[in-house]
Amino acid sequence: MNVIYSHNFNIRLGLASYLHPFDGMKFKKIFNALKSNPEINFIEPARPISMDLVDSFLSSMMRKKVRDPVFIFRALEVPKIPFISFSLLNKRVLSPMRWGVAGTMLGAKNAICNGGFYWNLSGGYHHAMQQNMEGFCIYNDIGICYQQMIKDGTLRPEDKILIIDTDAHHGNGNAYTFMENKNVTILDIYNSGIYPTSGYTRDRVNISVPLMPGTEGLEYLRRYREALEKLDDEFRIAFVVAGTDTLANDKLGGLCLTIEDIAERERLTLKNLNKRSIPAVILGGGGYSKASSKATAEAIKSCTYLKHKISTERTTSNLNHEHRKLGS
Repeated sequence: MNVIYSHNFNIRLGLASYLHPFDGMKFKKIFNALKSNPEINFIEPARPISMDLVDSFLSSMMRKKVRDPVFIFRALEVPKIPFISFSLLNKRVLSPMRWGVAGTMLGAKNAICNGGFYWNLSGGYHHAMQQNMEGFCIYNDIGICYQQMIKDGTLRPEDKILIIDTDAHHGNGNAYTFMENKNVTILDIYNSGIYPTSGYTRDRVNISVPLMPGTEGLEYLRRYREALEKLDDEFRIAFVVAGTDTLANDKLGGLCLTIEDIAERERLTLKNLNKRSIPAVILGGGGYSKASSKATAEAIKSCTYLKHKISTERTTSNLNHEHRKLGS
């Protein structure tokens, strides 16, 4: 398994960490849980995404807002702390998020060029859009990467793209970003009773799986399997927002999955994408419980074993086919 990590992903919120449940250091915890696994190949982006690339994606008004502490604190959903300057916010929060966007770009380009799956521990900022930032999401990494890969020729405008969003919250930013782009298919499974509740972005979702608050793993996974079966095989790449805020002890997600449920969910995702030969970059997404880092680490371990098993089964199948040919 190819896992994208940089120590620069970690968000040091300082005093703001007491005002929001997000664990900004969870990326380091995931890395520490996986670093001794010989089956995992760690790669990292060389630099954060530049503000020039970010600005080329944003509206003119948003270019000003992403440099204004008032709007940034509002998007981070914490009260404005008067003595925290923009430069400190940029160093502690925004720069790590731009590193996360760079991780998404690295994973997407590698997936398209080399095939297979790349797991970015950061990214998945699915509430951000060209005109707004909210829900602890400042930059829409999928939108920025898609735009840049069209510009540099990695993707063609007619290529079909898939977004699978398994975060507990509806991905309104991705839905708005690709509102008019019919080449982008969105599968979104989410808690229908929580933020964001915008009907026009929910209506943009192609394969929508709204769940009742308190939904447990068995029902979640059944509904998710049914949704995955509706996909076709023609996608150039999939972006997967694999949030762990679906855990039962998450303060914001309102669903009741276990760590094993999340591991099974990710196995289902990769099995279905592998079956359809769709390369993918998996993204961190939301996760606001102490178990978030453990859930991601366990899911990656599980999928690494799955990938090894699939590779072994393919090799065995090919050998059996050759033996049949030789014996015929």
